[in-house]
Amino acid sequence: MKELLNRFETKAPEIVFEWHDSETTARGWVVINSLRGGAAGGGTRMRKGLDRREVESLAKTMEVKFTVSGPQIGGAKSGIDFDPADPRKEGVLRRWYQAVMPLLKAYYGTGGDLNVDEIHEVIPVTESFGLWHPQEGVVNGHFKPTESQRIQQVGQLRVGVSKVVEDAVYTPAPERKYVVADLITGWGVAESVAHYYRIYGGDLAGKRVIVQGWGNVGSAAAYYLARAGAKIVGIIDRDGGLLKPEGFSFDEVRDLYLNKKGNQLATEGMLPFTEINQQIWNIGAEVFLPCAASRLVTREQLDQLVAAGLEVISSGANVPFADPEIFYGAIYQHADEQVAVIPDFIANCGMARAFAFLMQGGIEISDAAIFSDASATIAQALERCHARSTQRTNIASTAFEIALQQLV
Repeated sequence: MKELLNRFETKAPEIVFEWHDSETTARGWVVINSLRGGAAGGGTRMRKGLDRREVESLAKTMEVKFTVSGPQIGGAKSGIDFDPADPRKEGVLRRWYQAVMPLLKAYYGTGGDLNVDEIHEVIPVTESFGLWHPQEGVVNGHFKPTESQRIQQVGQLRVGVSKVVEDAVYTPAPERKYVVADLITGWGVAESVAHYYRIYGGDLAGKRVIVQGWGNVGSAAAYYLARAGAKIVGIIDRDGGLLKPEGFSFDEVRDLYLNKKGNQLATEGMLPFTEINQQIWNIGAEVFLPCAASRLVTREQLDQLVAAGLEVISSGANVPFADPEIFYGAIYQHADEQVAVIPDFIANCGMARAFAFLMQGGIEISDAAIFSDASATIAQALERCHARSTQRTNIASTAFEIALQQLV
């Protein structure tokens, strides 16, 4: 596996597009690792201090993810080095998407990512420049459709991704009008944990859960796990967090989801970040969901979690461990050898899978169809790992091997 991984990591990306904003200090990159299958896909993120290497590593992560989620295309990523809290953000995004529009029409599909919202930013801005949907480039480059097929596929994407989730099985509050893009990734992370216990043995009900990050992914995953009977015992977010060793009730978790401020935890009684960061790692939990930024989880934090009874990590964040390597460094390997690690390209593939599902012909566009398809895709990926080895450790390395044998 490591030889395959090294070959994949060290191969130069096929296309790198660099951009410098004319009105601010913002810089951006589109990295297309390959045009496998005629197209490439990957979301747009923004953060201050982002660099080309980060975008390259995420593009390679997306290529691995597509071996699970489909379609069978290359990986890509867009990254903008700019403070997302700056009031000039909207203008930066507009100029960025105007610059990359030829790629988005021909062979590159994008979406939301860290600090860039799929529904409220990506879709409206790209639509204003004449793009029917941000995934249109994948439809054109990979499927090479006739005009009627293109209209059908792009139409399904337009309806499905922005569909208001009305089925109470999948939404915390039908009256809030959450859409598929708000919930599907967190749903997949939660389903990966449920499928892990179903396939490898064990009962999810009563398992204690620590969540890192309370954005769309972490908060939704916590909501779905709490509904399934797991106990959320700790939440650590950017500015603080909460601890409750006996576990928050389902209603409490739902309220924390509904009352978040933007993508942050917002409630009375939050512990300051320095305090929660000292306490949460040894409170005791069987499940850990790293759902914040990439490369945050340290070896020390991991060892504390393992010593306190950790069984499974489901990676809501891309590349959650604080390793310099693109995919699988020393901390990641240590985690993989100690507990069950469900890798990011399986656990958080819900949005990528929703895109792939909506590009197919003859589908039903309903909450149940979209969400159950994502769940089934994640289950199949874990079942392939289990077929190779029934051990509860080294799941991530097995998953990487299965994926890389398709790519290298």
